[in-house]
Amino acid sequence: MTDELRKLIEAARTVKSTSEQKEQQRRSFAYGNTAFENSRITREMVDQQAEKLTRRTRDEQG
Repeated sequence: MTDELRKLIEAARTVKSTSEQKEQQRRSFAYGNTAFENSRITREMVDQQAEKLTRRTRDEQG
């Protein structure tokens, strides 16, 4: 591993993601894994289900 790469990795460890960034990453991961298995899955479908899950979770929390 080069010194430059090592420095980049160390810098990346200090980065804090926002809640929005984490949600986008979660959706991207879900899309990537499901679309790999089923090419009919779209990003829109993942977004719709994520919104549905968010609403349900909020409703359950009161």
